[in-house]
Parts: sequence; C-alpha cells; structure tokens
Amino acid sequence: MHGQNRLVKGLPVPESILVTGGTGTTGRRISAVLASRGAFHRVATRSPQAQCDVRFEWMDDSTWTEALRGAGSVYLVAPSGVPEPLPVMEPFLKRAMDVGVERFVLLSASSLEPGGPMMGMVHAWLREHAPESVVLRPTWFMQNLCGQQHLVSIRDESAIYTATQEGRIGFIDAEDIAAVAVQVLTRKDITSGDFILTGPQALSYDDVASSLTTVLGRPVQHRRLSETELTARHVSSGLPKEYAEILSAMDACIAAGSEDRITESVAQITGRPARTLATFIAENVAAWQTEGAIAR
Repeated sequence: MHGQNRLVKGLPVPESILVTGGTGTTGRRISAVLASRGAFHRVATRSPQAQCDVRFEWMDDSTWTEALRGAGSVYLVAPSGVPEPLPVMEPFLKRAMDVGVERFVLLSASSLEPGGPMMGMVHAWLREHAPESVVLRPTWFMQNLCGQQHLVSIRDESAIYTATQEGRIGFIDAEDIAAVAVQVLTRKDITSGDFILTGPQALSYDDVASSLTTVLGRPVQHRRLSETELTARHVSSGLPKEYAEILSAMDACIAAGSEDRITESVAQITGRPARTLATFIAENVAAWQTEGAIAR
C-alpha cells in the first residue's frame, strides 16, 4: 500500500454505491463486478438504458438528487476534457455529503499528487472535507493501446506516437483497477487511503511495440515525438489545446522517469497479482487487426 492508510473495523458497509463514469473504462467493469456479487449500485450515465442506470450530468444539478438517492458511497470519475475539474465537481461533492454519502473513491492518476493539477485538487479537497476518502492513482491503462489514444495508429500505421522517449511505465489493466475499486467501495476495513496502482512490470513504449510486433506478426514501431509535436497531434485529433498540452507534458514527465516504478497495491488489496501486458495483448489481438473489434 502507498501512503497513509487508516484501517478501521466494524464500520457499516454503504447501503448503495453510485458509480459515476459508469459506462467508461473502469466504471463499466466496476458495475459488472458489483452486479455479479449482487451488490446494490446505480450507474450514473447521460443516457440511461439498463435497469440500474440513472441519468447524471456533472453540469446539470437537476440530475444529482435522483442519482444520489440511497447512496452511501460514490465512485468518482472526473468530467472528461476538463483541465481543472474541482470547480465542476465541488458542488456535487457538497450535495453528496449533505444527503449522507460517507465514502468517496476517486479515480486519479499516479502522476498527480494531492493539491497538484487536475484530479490532484479534488484529491486534496476530499482529504480535507470528506468523511471517508480513498484515492486510486493508477498509472497508464493497458486499454489505451486499444482505445482512442493508440488503437488507430497501431492498427492502420503499425506505429505508436508518444513523447515518452525511453521512459518506462508500469502499465495496468483496467480490470485490476476495477477489482481494487470494488474492494475499497465495499470493504469495512478500508476507510481512507492513497494507492498507486501499477502492473507487475515497468516497460517503455519500445517494449510495448516489440510485444505487439511479436503477437501481431508485423513490425510495430514506437515513433518518438517532441512534446510540441505530440501536442499538435492531439490538437489535430480534436482535443482542446490546453488539455492537449497537459497530456503531452505528462509524456515529458514519463521521459524523465516519473512512472518508472511498480507497486504491490493490486495484490495487497485484491489478493491476486496484477495482470501482465503480455497477457493483455494476447487476449486483444483482434482489436489491432480488425476495425470495430472491442478490447476486453
């Protein structure tokens, strides 16, 4: 475990769990695990479809009351594309506490310290104000290779574009993040914490490209860009410039060694080892071979 963690026995398990970002990379996996356990939860989404879905929008406070009805804990995913989410999230967090929510589990990032940019400010706010707060700080998702960030370039150009240079990352499977999140949302003994979550190996994008080359049977290259070049690439794909600059700066930090570490948090919290990148790639070969394939 990373950071200071308070373990207290005998606290009541929340009556229900609200999962914001409920149809996203981690949220939908958390919901699936909770459903398999028969745990009462609600999936916050802009477009409710399933029985457990509830309409929710960060920018529309008229959706908050129903979403929070009966909730004792909330899984928090910041609104997408917002460089500084605290001003957007703080009114909801206050409302949640006013109606009795006890536990908040924030999805942040390993590179963001409390009080730092983006989710770092939310992290610091929860630490100061929330009755119980757990912050999950995963490193970069394996699923990024199959998602908007890298899928098309790997599939169509056999290339990965980053500004990470030779920097290494302890890539983590979103399945492991979800498994940890379910534990901290439901266990009586974890009431606060700051957990850095990684996979079992620290790898460079050169290593990733080599693994993809072996599995796909065609050469995949890591194309090293400058921070400025990567920002321009993000902007050309439709990201706001300010947000693109933040993402590119994160790559520059990786190049400087910020993510070159691994932790045992996944194993310590879930009781099983974190999944390897090799396993993830082997299970998702089709995603890089066929347009429209869905990663696991």
